[in-house]
Amino acid sequence: MILDFGNLGFGSLLPIAVLALIAASLRILREYERGVIFQLGRFWKVKGPGLVIVIPGVQQMVKVDLRTIVLDVPTQDVISRDNVSVQVNAVVYFRVVDPQKAIIQVENFMVATSQLAQTTLRAVLGKHELDEMLAERERLNLDIQQVLDAQTDAWGIKVANVEIKHVDLNDSMVRAIAKQAEAERERRAKIIHAEGELQASEKLMQAAHMLSSEPGAMQLRYMQTLSTIAGDKASTIVFPMPIDLLTLIKQAGQAKDTK
Repeated sequence: MILDFGNLGFGSLLPIAVLALIAASLRILREYERGVIFQLGRFWKVKGPGLVIVIPGVQQMVKVDLRTIVLDVPTQDVISRDNVSVQVNAVVYFRVVDPQKAIIQVENFMVATSQLAQTTLRAVLGKHELDEMLAERERLNLDIQQVLDAQTDAWGIKVANVEIKHVDLNDSMVRAIAKQAEAERERRAKIIHAEGELQASEKLMQAAHMLSSEPGAMQLRYMQTLSTIAGDKASTIVFPMPIDLLTLIKQAGQAKDTK
């Protein structure tokens, strides 16, 4: 079927124009979307979600997504407070809480937040030493998140979380950290060994006091040691003989001769 609009009068075209205008005025916004409406270039209101009417030629609408955005911060070269060069990357979770500010106060809030996250990452990590970057990552994440959230509040953006993903070191620094860890292990081993020697000396001193309190205790201890050595398969046994024991044996022999 071919429609000939040339034969239609103004009265027939008017309903079609009205329907086309109504169709062009209707907008549907999802649950997570909001529309910032400008009327003749000036901010009017924020609409949505659902069905929104925008008058063509008079009003313009800019859509804003309110869902959490995951922003990957590129790898940054950071010099720590103890002058160690590291490469750090992170991920930032943020969302728009005020669509009016996100559109009016900043040209492109995505680009602005990304650039701010990069500079904040370098600035915050540069105030800490390498050991803190490796061991206290949760505290550093919180510091970066608080700084970002304070600066993006004027843009209607809420930074929910910041996570440092990787802290990459060069090979020479990795070897230096390995040597440091090895030296720390050796230091702990020497301390444990020294503490063991100290405890052993204290116990030996207590045993010496107990054995010296009874004259026959030392001889009994020697006899017990001899019985223990006799169970070994060694062919030659060198055992120190105490002078007191020799004296007792000599006295026993003299007493037997007199009898």
